[in-house]
Amino acid sequence: MDLRLRPIYQERASDSNTLGVIMIEKIDTVSPITDNFDMVLLIITKENDIPVYTKHYSFKNNKKAAMHTITEKQLQKWLVVGYNKKIVDWLFYGKVLFDRNEYVDTLKKNLKDNPFEGRQVKLGVEFAKLIRRFQESKVSFDARDYFDAYNHMIESLNHLARQAVIQHGRYPEVTVWHQLKGYNIEIYNLYEAFITSHQDIRDRLTNIFNKVEALIEHSIEESAQHLLDVMRTQPHWSVQQLHENEALKIYSVNLEFFVEFLREKGYIVIERIETKSPEVYHRYYAVKK
Repeated sequence: MDLRLRPIYQERASDSNTLGVIMIEKIDTVSPITDNFDMVLLIITKENDIPVYTKHYSFKNNKKAAMHTITEKQLQKWLVVGYNKKIVDWLFYGKVLFDRNEYVDTLKKNLKDNPFEGRQVKLGVEFAKLIRRFQESKVSFDARDYFDAYNHMIESLNHLARQAVIQHGRYPEVTVWHQLKGYNIEIYNLYEAFITSHQDIRDRLTNIFNKVEALIEHSIEESAQHLLDVMRTQPHWSVQQLHENEALKIYSVNLEFFVEFLREKGYIVIERIETKSPEVYHRYYAVKK
């Protein structure tokens, strides 16, 4: 670490609210893991008014550094939802500069030794993203927008890969396809064949739709377990109640899509409750018994 940056992280380390400080250095000329910054400082705090706070610094020889201060709650959310795919690499491969009461060390051990913690939640979130992208690919294909369909399919396969890694009790990393090779060669080969094929895009998509759909069908029950378990805690739900439930907020914009998908597949049923208007009903959702 450049000595000029040392006071910056030491100031944070001296704060009783700080749990850990991790440094990630740029190794390659182009470094997506550090957003092409020469250095990234990850500051983990117990709490903060702002869940994610970022500062950028310039220092000698036109070098640049980024400092991300995140709360423990935000970190756990990233680990479950996967919004920040770099975070796992930062934790595993970054250099720990400060570790209050072995917080960072314990966190890393838990990620390695207790890989199934939160597994059902992560599976559900990834699956919801997968089915949305897959449906978007099919819609674009039917509209003959083959390039859009192709892009949606690539994203579908990425979610499929991340889901497969999660099913094996691991956290998906930035290099998920390299990671997947050791866990699910079927999906890896499916992806490789899709992107390297010499067929035109339309034929490639035609050939892969049924294969991906079969993989989706095979994993519905396992991937929907978290959502269905939450819904079983009360007889039925309005859509607003679903959105307000803390455990389900993690599905974000994909929640209603996921619920409707499970209704179509027979896992969720509709209960109609009369409104004041004739022949108009409130729509409530319940897990099929």
